[in-house]
Amino acid sequence: MADKIKVSNMVFYAYHGTSSAERKTGNRFEVDVEVQADLSKAAKSDKLADTISYTRIYHMTNELFSFKKYNLIEKVGYLLADKIMEEFSPEKVTIRIRKKIPPIPGNLDHVEIEIEKP
Repeated sequence: MADKIKVSNMVFYAYHGTSSAERKTGNRFEVDVEVQADLSKAAKSDKLADTISYTRIYHMTNELFSFKKYNLIEKVGYLLADKIMEEFSPEKVTIRIRKKIPPIPGNLDHVEIEIEKP
């Protein structure tokens, strides 16, 4: 199946990280969610109940970034993927999380993880 819903470049300021400085001062994160599912029922019915709500995906993501702290963005990615799989049962979900200006000596824009669950 090639149908996809993408929620791209959601931006959050959060306090995920392993260092005390990251957990105290926070950082900017960008998140992409790509959900692969059969969207034909929604296309035929034109009803929100027959599709995957991108508003709900945004709220799930916001909850993990705005109200909790984790050491690793890998943890956040897996939690988000699990929540989406549980609520919507898609064929596949891909989560990308970018940590902007990470605390790494050197000149780089971001680090990124990608989690994919079938």
